[in-house]
Amino acid sequence: MAQRVVVTLFDDIDGGEAAETVTFSLDGKSYEIDLNPANAKKLRNALAPYMAAARKASKQPRHPGKARREYRHTALEPAPAAVRAWAQSNKMDVPARGRIPKRIYEAFREAS
Repeated sequence: MAQRVVVTLFDDIDGGEAAETVTFSLDGKSYEIDLNPANAKKLRNALAPYMAAARKASKQPRHPGKARREYRHTALEPAPAAVRAWAQSNKMDVPARGRIPKRIYEAFREAS
């Protein structure tokens, strides 16, 4: 058995039949509105002076609201593998995985 699904868009401004869904963004939030051709033209005409004066935004993160973060290692710390090996050879209690305690890094620096 076959099914036929019909989707009808209604203009979000006047309730009549809509012809398209218009997507736009403002203040970092994206919006969609279903409009008939006349209302879509009104929206585009209203925004035209602002779009003409604006500049294109850089690419936005995939998840709005979540800023893209770039992490850079700026401290000149010794390699964790080297510190872990040194601590083990000096019979210090160091976890096999994960974060190395600050006291072990300090002892490594003092010994160097």
